Amino acid sequence: MLTDSNLLFLLQLSSPALPVGAYSYSEGLETLVENGTIATQDHLKHWLEMELRYGAIRLEAAVMVRAYQSTKKNDLKTLSDWNFWLSAARETEELRASSSGMGRSLMRLLIELQPQIAPIANAVGNPCNYAIAFGVAAAHWQINMQAAVLGYLHSWAINLITSGVKLIPLGHTAGQQLLLELHSLLSTTTVEVLSLEDDELSCCSWGLSLASMKHETLYTRLFRS
Repeated sequence: MLTDSNLLFLLQLSSPALPVGAYSYSEGLETLVENGTIATQDHLKHWLEMELRYGAIRLEAAVMVRAYQSTKKNDLKTLSDWNFWLSAARETEELRASSSGMGRSLMRLLIELQPQIAPIANAVGNPCNYAIAFGVAAAHWQINMQAAVLGYLHSWAINLITSGVKLIPLGHTAGQQLLLELHSLLSTTTVEVLSLEDDELSCCSWGLSLASMKHETLYTRLFRS
């Protein structure tokens, strides 16, 4: 159960207003819009659904859970190991840069807000992946683990839908309708992520990887990835 305090911490941590620079990354979506792969609301919905079912976001959320658990146990060695593991699982330079950039910003913010987190941040080292920093924050603020996963996935969906609204473009009402239609899958994915064993951590996201690699060669770009 979430107390009012825990819920407020979760809302703050998963808010689009969190100053981690999430708005500057499209995770390859800009490439897909440029080449016509994603041109409508239905196209974007299909892409997000496939990512939630098979893509790298599941992997990130699962590692976030392990960062949460390691922080709760004060197992800083395991926490650092998972950070290295996730860095190695990032297929492209841009995806690694977005994860480490947002992770660095979030960890810096956490230290400023809660200085007692500094030893944990030092143990993780730099670069720190965003999923790791999110897990540390959720554990420190005693947010329910299932709620933390749901919040992580929800903030990811909001970021990409917002990017799609700008790029396709879509109206804001269409963006909110799309988010509403993803609610059931977000909940289902949360339950699945929580049940994954370590040797089940995998993803099928080659489309995302190719889109990310092509992003830097676009003639014009609004986003950093």
